[in-house]
Amino acid sequence: MSIPTHGWACHESAGRVRHEEPDGVRTPFQRDRDRIIHAKAFRRLMHKTQVFISPDGDHFRTRLTHTLEMMQISRTIARALGLNEDLAEAIALGHDLGHTPFGHTGEEALSRSLAGHGRGFRHNEHSLRVVDHLEKEGDGLNLTLEVRDGILNHSGKGYPSTREGEIVRVADRIAYVNHDVDDALRAGTISWEDLPPRPLAVLGEKMSVRIDRLVRDMISSSAKQGEIMLSESVYEALLELRSWLFEHVYNNPRSRENEKAGGVIAALFAYYLEHPEERTKTDPDPITETADFVAGMTDRYALATYGRLFMPRGDIFA
Repeated sequence: MSIPTHGWACHESAGRVRHEEPDGVRTPFQRDRDRIIHAKAFRRLMHKTQVFISPDGDHFRTRLTHTLEMMQISRTIARALGLNEDLAEAIALGHDLGHTPFGHTGEEALSRSLAGHGRGFRHNEHSLRVVDHLEKEGDGLNLTLEVRDGILNHSGKGYPSTREGEIVRVADRIAYVNHDVDDALRAGTISWEDLPPRPLAVLGEKMSVRIDRLVRDMISSSAKQGEIMLSESVYEALLELRSWLFEHVYNNPRSRENEKAGGVIAALFAYYLEHPEERTKTDPDPITETADFVAGMTDRYALATYGRLFMPRGDIFA
């Protein structure tokens, strides 16, 4: 998508795919934020895994609480830099709408299922599909080009066209790296002694201190250099802590239950591909439609459906 350059701050929207008259009260980006908050896909984030699948405890992050924590970081940075807070907020709230059940485990499993049909699955691309096509019974939310661009490019190979989108892309890492350490400690997957000392020496030992250091560094470095960035030492520390998490938490069987969750996704995809009459009609292509249906499930709905379809019941043996 093509978005004109707006300078340092994006104050005016380049428009929508389908033209709409001005609201008269809200800016275009405020309207986008409100549409996302009222979307069904946004409500489903409450019951989608961030890292830990069916955790024993009420204080573990979900995909929704991750989104809210990341949104808060994005708004803080945007405000301090004099950028458009409403645009940063809307992008942040919509960035993970396309995530599968079971977090990145589910994303990888669905991508493997689609690979057998010569395709793949990336949650950032599916997030854009959600807001463009799947919400409102196929009409989509008709978001501004800037918000759509930020959602698509918050991860992956693409890069946002606005400063606010750039903020969200970095704020996403700031949020999940730090709160995932907190959740991993709470779950007992890691202990405090396991954490790598070098990034903690740079960023701080407490989560709140690390986030504060990262946010302040991003504000000062961006203001000084005229582009959205972290200082070299802080950025390297963030990447080192992120790499450590991938090795010791995200790929840890105790925290992700990869085989079980992946097996549920694979089984559901195979079943609904063969039973088109049981899936929601979203696309004339059966593979795309099946991926839409499975990706839109919450964790609990996926588990309940899997149990109904594949687990033995007492009346079978009556």
